Amino acid sequence: MKTLDLLVAEIGSTTTVVTAFDKIESDEPEILGQAEHYTTVLQGDVTLGIKKAISILEKKIKNKIRWKKFLASSSAAGGLKITVHGLVYDMTVKAAKEAALGAGGVIKYITAGKIRNMNLKKIMEISPKLIVLAGGVDYGEENTVLYNAALLADSEINVPIVYAGNCSVSEEIKRILEKKGKEVILTENVYPKVDQLNVKPARKIIQESFSKNIIYAPGMEKVYDIVDDEIIPTPGSVMLTTELLSDIYKDVLVVDIGGATTDIDSVTEGDPLIQKIMLSPEPISKRTVEGDLGLYVNAHNVIDLIGENELRKEFEDYDDLIKNLSPYPQNDRQEMFVSTLAKYCFVESIKRHAGNKKYLYGPNGRQEIAVGKDLTSIKYIFGTGGILSRSKYKYEIMKKILEEDRRNSLIPGQKIFFGYDKNYIFAAIGVLSTVNKEAAINLLKKNIEIIKNR
Repeated sequence: MKTLDLLVAEIGSTTTVVTAFDKIESDEPEILGQAEHYTTVLQGDVTLGIKKAISILEKKIKNKIRWKKFLASSSAAGGLKITVHGLVYDMTVKAAKEAALGAGGVIKYITAGKIRNMNLKKIMEISPKLIVLAGGVDYGEENTVLYNAALLADSEINVPIVYAGNCSVSEEIKRILEKKGKEVILTENVYPKVDQLNVKPARKIIQESFSKNIIYAPGMEKVYDIVDDEIIPTPGSVMLTTELLSDIYKDVLVVDIGGATTDIDSVTEGDPLIQKIMLSPEPISKRTVEGDLGLYVNAHNVIDLIGENELRKEFEDYDDLIKNLSPYPQNDRQEMFVSTLAKYCFVESIKRHAGNKKYLYGPNGRQEIAVGKDLTSIKYIFGTGGILSRSKYKYEIMKKILEEDRRNSLIPGQKIFFGYDKNYIFAAIGVLSTVNKEAAINLLKKNIEIIKNR
């Protein structure tokens, strides 16, 4: 029997991966092993898949195991349904949205300005698990957010409301909502000053709410029978790892291609010259989720976007490949087909994450502006997820971004390094960092393989 320090499970929509860590308090932390199994949501109990993965791990290391601590991240529940309501879309609404996306939230509805009855009806139809209410810079406009708070207070909506707006009315907002029996969580303003974002405090609150609500998702009811602490949303844990990568490599981008989604995390301030023409601020740490770009659950969407006829030209055995599509390709032909889908996911997700340059015309003539996230200072792009960690085609997939037109796009330049998560542990490393950051950085350095742009 082997006793180890920490076991981490990443419960995904398709697979569950278990990673064993030991000696995490020493100068030489180590990964003892890793194993995976299909996620067992459809069987109504994700702990079945976790236990199967542990059994596979024990066979790999040829020893029975026990552990001092068991932690987990999850995306199998599909994220926390959130609606976001602010004052101006490009300011407070955008900031609140950034906070939600970095914390396992799935944005289902957004409003700017005063909420109308039709908006309220839509919110009730969506039945979110959390509402983020924002509006106004600190000590700025107050009327809109007070009006929205009163409307939500009088509604039949009964979910926690996170207030992340103008601090001058925080207590009044709390009184308005609590008087009608609503649960209110106050946090710092996501947009305290013009051209300043402050998303981390709200992101932390949303992540905590995700952890509390995950047991109500199908198949997740028994998960706290196994784990020893709150479950971290997998997107949040990968963001933590991306920030660790930034500590090492500075301007970084991580692409995580999964069975259902493709997630992008970036940490960069961008080019100072671009910042001078930026129309509105962007967070240094940004996450986007492309819910239509996946290699298994959403493969049909990717095929539609590429074009079935185009794929048939390249793959004469297209029908057989579709019939046998799996998270675990059984032969080189299947892996090649999936890598073709992955190339599209990789490039398209980065393009959607990035901003672009535009021109405005006014009395003083043409003026160049920049809108969205500036990725032009990115020097390292890292791949994670099953295919970008393990496929022999991972470099072929990643280098596809070099073929893109960069004239008006703010995607990374061509002088970049590609790296990959060779042991598929970015999510687990993020979880480990909440226990021991130094051990996480130490293991991260050992886990990454850098491929110079050839």
